[in-house]
Parts: sequence; structure tokens; C-alpha cells
Amino acid sequence: MKMIKAMIRPEKFEDVKTALDTAGFGAMTIFDVEGRGVQKGIKQQYRGAEYVVDLIPKRQLEIVVRDDAAEKVIDIIVNAARTGKVGDGQIFILPVEDSIRVRTGERGSNGI
Repeated sequence: MKMIKAMIRPEKFEDVKTALDTAGFGAMTIFDVEGRGVQKGIKQQYRGAEYVVDLIPKRQLEIVVRDDAAEKVIDIIVNAARTGKVGDGQIFILPVEDSIRVRTGERGSNGI
């Protein structure tokens, strides 16, 4: 099993969620997060003064899937979240040792 952690633009979340739902991947955990990548923030102007916004708001999705579904989920997220501009986000893939569904006690890929 794999855990896919995707940091995306908040305004692209509904597009990503809809695309994942359509493909049958509806289970996910969502966090509102802040961070910065290689751009180290953005410069903005307010009343003639320039300032740097150091941490940019993002939406983080966590999805656990079977190994054979990971690439499909990654492709869906990339295609739905991409704007082609700096700040589109990042995806991390982590191995998951086990999963247990609390309600039934099912384990492994049956538990996701």
C-alpha cells in the first residue's frame, strides 16, 4: 500500500476531489496547511508598499491506496491540479506497512 500526500493550491481542490471521485477514489483526508517551496514565498503590494508573503496557503490531501493504484491516483492529481505556474504543489509517496479498519478489524488492503 502507498500513502499519497499531495500539497496543492486551495482553489484546485474541488477539481482534484471531483476527478478522484469520478475515478472511484473518494476516501481521503484533507488539511489546510501553509508552506513554501523553492520560490520562498511571493511578493505582493499593498498601498504602494511591497512585502513578502513567506508562507503560502495550500491544501494537503492524504490518500492510501493499493500499490497498483498509486500511479493512477498520482496522474489524476497532477492533471487536475496543474496550472503550469510556480506553486502548483508537490506530491510525496510513502510506503504503508499496514491498515486496520476499526469497525471490522479488517487488515491490509482490505482495511483501506
